[in-house]
Amino acid sequence: MEQFTWFIYAVILTGFMAYTRAALSTFTLSFAALMAVGTIFDALSFFSWIIFAIIALPLNISDFRKQYITHPLLKMFRSIMPQMSRTEQEAIDAGTTWFEAELFRGNPDWKKLHNYETPRLSVEEQSFLNGPVEEVCKMTDDWQTTHVDADLSPEVWQFLKDNKFFAMIIKKKYGGLEFCAYAQSRVLQKLSGVSAVLASTVGVPNSLGPGELLQLYGTKEQQDHYLPRLAVGDEIPCFALTSPEAGSDAGAIPDEGIICHGEFEGKEVLGMRLTWDKRYITLAPIATVLGLAFKLKDPDHLLGETVDLGITCALIPTDLEGVITGRRHFPLNVPFQNGPTQGNGVFVPLDYIIGGAEMAGQGWRMLMECLSVGRAITLPSNSAGGIKSLALATGAYSRIRRQFKIPIGKMEGIEEPLARIGGNAYLMDAVTTMSTGAIDLGEKPSVISAIIKYHLTEKMRICVNDAMDIHGGKGICMGEGNYLARAYQGAPIAITVEGANILTRSLIIYGQGAIRCHPYVLAELAAANQTDDVIALKEFDHALFGHIGFAISNVVRSLWFSLTGARILKAPFRDETSRYYQLLTRFSSNLAMLSDISMLTLGGDLKRKERISARLGDVLSHLYLSSATLKRFNDEGRQQDDLPLVQWALEDSLYETQQAIDALISNFPNKIVALFLRAMIFPVGKWLKKPSDITDHKVAQILQTPGKARERLGQGQYLSRDPENVLGQLEQTLDDIIACEPIFKKICQAIGEDLPFYALDEVAKKGLAVNVINAVEAELLCKAELGRKAAINVDDFDSDELRAQSASH
Repeated sequence: MEQFTWFIYAVILTGFMAYTRAALSTFTLSFAALMAVGTIFDALSFFSWIIFAIIALPLNISDFRKQYITHPLLKMFRSIMPQMSRTEQEAIDAGTTWFEAELFRGNPDWKKLHNYETPRLSVEEQSFLNGPVEEVCKMTDDWQTTHVDADLSPEVWQFLKDNKFFAMIIKKKYGGLEFCAYAQSRVLQKLSGVSAVLASTVGVPNSLGPGELLQLYGTKEQQDHYLPRLAVGDEIPCFALTSPEAGSDAGAIPDEGIICHGEFEGKEVLGMRLTWDKRYITLAPIATVLGLAFKLKDPDHLLGETVDLGITCALIPTDLEGVITGRRHFPLNVPFQNGPTQGNGVFVPLDYIIGGAEMAGQGWRMLMECLSVGRAITLPSNSAGGIKSLALATGAYSRIRRQFKIPIGKMEGIEEPLARIGGNAYLMDAVTTMSTGAIDLGEKPSVISAIIKYHLTEKMRICVNDAMDIHGGKGICMGEGNYLARAYQGAPIAITVEGANILTRSLIIYGQGAIRCHPYVLAELAAANQTDDVIALKEFDHALFGHIGFAISNVVRSLWFSLTGARILKAPFRDETSRYYQLLTRFSSNLAMLSDISMLTLGGDLKRKERISARLGDVLSHLYLSSATLKRFNDEGRQQDDLPLVQWALEDSLYETQQAIDALISNFPNKIVALFLRAMIFPVGKWLKKPSDITDHKVAQILQTPGKARERLGQGQYLSRDPENVLGQLEQTLDDIIACEPIFKKICQAIGEDLPFYALDEVAKKGLAVNVINAVEAELLCKAELGRKAAINVDDFDSDELRAQSASH
């Protein structure tokens, strides 16, 4: 055996062991066996064994490795590890990881993904959607709500209370509905297709708020008192976190409580004197009980030695003396109840703390754990539901509205934004379904909640803009017939609340994801913070060398997948989707490698390199969005009619993944490392493209053509053909117009004239005159004309109607 031949075998063995993530001992024994073969065939000398022993023995002798390798590295790691505040630590510790961890680690188990149980509605939950939800949608007039009353009608408010819309999360033993997360999402999706005010009003009490906090952390007395009253609407809750001085940096809230003795209801008790100034608080103007986050201090050591106890959450009745309910904010003509609240020296007993005095200082942890669930439901569901409804409406409008004698939806310029709307609607629904399904499996997905809050609200904004472009003047002229303008106006609200999107993308997604999802980073940090040096050394050694092997494996896997195009990977299905699974696994390995190299070369600076962090987060996010799309396609029976929607969503996400990686490499601070990364990931350049014109065309056709694929796209939305439902009437008009087209064509042929497709009632008269249509067909043409005019017409007003009216009027 020649030395070169042996060297080739050694490279193959090293690559195979790294690819399969073999243990250090397995790799050492395998390499020793190969060296023995090389020695027998005179390919290696005794000197080679000396080199092997110098490398292998220190690594495999545990005590030696710990003392002379791990110990110095632990000291260095402790010295360069960035300082982490208590709030940062609690945010990282909050919640759980789920399938996103598989994607982060470079080798996603697609079988596991498809084996996760598909969310289902119970009979009770489906009945609620078909009954009370349908009814309140019918009762709600969004124009009256937003333009005239700036509030839901008293009848709607009472209906919501009577039917326990504010109690979807409250357990039945307290009188609540106790719906699963998936059911809550379906309710909010349906409501959001009718009115953002309605969806927001229902969503907030069922998201981050007193109800959730009480059930998880409240004392029995607090639960027994408040939860039954919240369930029937006798109490209206709000939660006050955001302050003028602390928006995105919620951990820096200046509001405080001082532990002291005071008089409450005629008795001397140990309590807190609270001072706060909050704003942007949904339901604050009408709330009867205020969930309050503040920093609790004990300067007189009445509870113990600690002075700064930390962020604490308490329940404050709003009718207490000193509680100031401010006037309303007016968020972008989407006037859900929202406003400021203040308190100056409000004294309450310690048992007003949620969970009692023993939960003093635990508020941030409580909030982070609750937020990881609520943030995955409310805003993503509202965004998905709104876009599902707009996808059908925009598709119908594009088929009904004609210019240049053809439906505008047949124009390629219209097909492109239509495809974005349709593809994103499919993806967004897939993501909410999979994510709420994870919650129902017992997860508290903090990283996922950040991913879907950011990306679904951003996709909502993109789709609403596209819908506005397609509708043109129909979209910008407001009135009762405009189903789009309020969504356009209100899009930035979802972008802003529950963690501003810039912050979420730049800091939270990857900041939490890198630590929570990585198989070794969290263990390394925990070991470094361990006070017992013996335990710290043992744990750090295990994590460090696991991390090194993991990193080497990801480099090898990334290179191999780049060279082979990942085509050797086995996909769970041998059909049109198999290539997507291969590419997602490839990018998953790339992400794992990029993460390790970024952490190695940038160290603590990675925390401050927000654009690097954001792009790594984008990669993780698009991998997750793609996975949800594939799961939906499989869960729904791999419907071939839906394939264009699947292809568009996946090709768009994969393209964005490629672009995020390219931007990261192009802007990587260390240019030598950047060259290495580009050679490893893009050895032949970028190759993925956006969805093709053909795919765009197919998606646009689905949106404009009644059928099973279109029905699945809008499943669960309020589409009743009721005369008062603008979207339902648009659906009816779409059916009527399509049914009329062959009748219209027959008339044109009979009279030998190429008529324009309007004034269909007059066309009907011509058809009857030449006896080519019957009375039923003529009636259909007349009906279609009424619907067509309603679809394209816009509202107009007297000048006096548009003037702002004072409260006295």
